[in-house]
Amino acid sequence: MKVALVHEWLTVIGGSENVFKEIASLYPEADIYTLVARDETIMKLGLSGHKVTTSFIQKMPFSKTKYRSYLPLFPLAIEQFDLSDYDLIISSSHAVAKGALTNSNQVHICYCHSPIRYAWDLHHQYLKETGLHKGLKGFIAKYLLHRIRQWDIVSTNRVDHFVANSKYISRRIKKIYGRESTVIYPNVATEDFKPVFEKKDFYVTCSRFVPYKKIDLIVSAFAQMPDKTLYVIGEGPDFKKVSRLATPNTILLGYQPFDVLKKYLGEAKAFIFAAEEDFGILPVEAQACGTPVIAYKKGGAMESVIENETGIFFNEQSAGAIKSAVERFDVSSLCFNYNDIVKHAAGFSTERFKKEILSYINNKINKDNFS
Repeated sequence: MKVALVHEWLTVIGGSENVFKEIASLYPEADIYTLVARDETIMKLGLSGHKVTTSFIQKMPFSKTKYRSYLPLFPLAIEQFDLSDYDLIISSSHAVAKGALTNSNQVHICYCHSPIRYAWDLHHQYLKETGLHKGLKGFIAKYLLHRIRQWDIVSTNRVDHFVANSKYISRRIKKIYGRESTVIYPNVATEDFKPVFEKKDFYVTCSRFVPYKKIDLIVSAFAQMPDKTLYVIGEGPDFKKVSRLATPNTILLGYQPFDVLKKYLGEAKAFIFAAEEDFGILPVEAQACGTPVIAYKKGGAMESVIENETGIFFNEQSAGAIKSAVERFDVSSLCFNYNDIVKHAAGFSTERFKKEILSYINNKINKDNFS
């Protein structure tokens, strides 16, 4: 059985790339197709043993760093891959990977991290943040996103079976594509984290500094709580903005290596999470350390955090709501059982993911009379 694996880009390592890595490990002889790739990323993901084919975008100026600028060309680029010789196509998609062309003799299974967020639910936010919500450039951007939405719907028919990374995304797949999906939570390397049962008197958050992560709200909340200490790990476009909001009780650590991240996640009283994420890997990693999570009550966090058992929620993305949640947590923190938190996180392990995804794929192949 010839297998092709499709992913949007292999230039940085994030949650979707780690999912793709584990899927690829199940099919060591599979060929990989991606719009653009960096050799060092392929090596770090352990994909060097696979044949990797990139699109024409790879040859475009600044493609390895500014590839998102070529968004209007993504649908065309993904359709140029000739997958006609393969029996099974597995796409790992958060943008256009699911749109690879397939035929009726092939089985196409899509692990969907999300429908294209900047074309659907983040459409207006994306335009405002990029300054493209008005003027001639704005008109062109809106038209291009409109065309991408049209293509996104049409390309849905190229997928035989959808897998969603959370119930939250499963609902979005149903609403946008009108398709059913099976939920298989993404892999979290819980085995790489050690439980820490003696917590220190500080809070921690970690994220790429981009608007929807709401790091500015977390920092603003702690500016109103000078008696509480917050450590912030990460970097990104909003770093300067967040820096201006930080008070002496908030320490911005910038990018930190994995060992440092583990140390802070393990020793913190709680991990603060204010984003509306499709799933959210970091809250699970924090729980793998035995650390409770204070999270925004929307998106994937509602599936990875058990209220009053492994963390607590706040109901709106505002500094005031975060402040109230932290104060409420301080009163209840002694009630959390760190062992129970660790056990809960273990349910999202890499071993569990590989077992579930392989079983799912094999079942679908057998049901489609394909061997």
